[in-house]
Amino acid sequence: MDVLDTALEVIDLRSFSNLWYWIALATLWSSVSHWVLGVPHDMIQRGRREGGQAQADVEDLVRININRLLHVVDNGAWMLVGVAAFWLSTLLVLAFWYDIEFAQALVLLLAPMVLVVWVSVRTSRRILAEDGTGEALFRRLTIHRRIVQVIGMISITITAFYGTWQNISVSILN
Repeated sequence: MDVLDTALEVIDLRSFSNLWYWIALATLWSSVSHWVLGVPHDMIQRGRREGGQAQADVEDLVRININRLLHVVDNGAWMLVGVAAFWLSTLLVLAFWYDIEFAQALVLLLAPMVLVVWVSVRTSRRILAEDGTGEALFRRLTIHRRIVQVIGMISITITAFYGTWQNISVSILN
């Protein structure tokens, strides 16, 4: 048992002191920032720079992805909102009423995604209403990416401060 106890002391399995949580947080926000409405950012840059077929590819991918997103939202929005609200409120209660660290970590990962989905739906509706093509589409995608990046920076900052505070609180109590 001494080896197991020593290993568990060295490898802390709590969420905010676990390296894998921070890797998941960085990967999540990196991916969300890179894939702008389902289109890779490098492809958007190439389409803007080269035009022609690269631009047509971006426009096609954006059209496909926003039509898909808006179809899901328009046909199942109430159920999606209800299920998301149920699970998010359940996590919030577990996290902050019952003080479960794993639930706190999940809330800090998932709650900002609600904002990202909302911004994505708004941007999709604007692109569809404007019949976005060409430079107007690229401008709209760039604005969307920057908004998502700001949400990500704020989320990472709040998570870092909260995780640090949580780790300090646990180390003081022990």
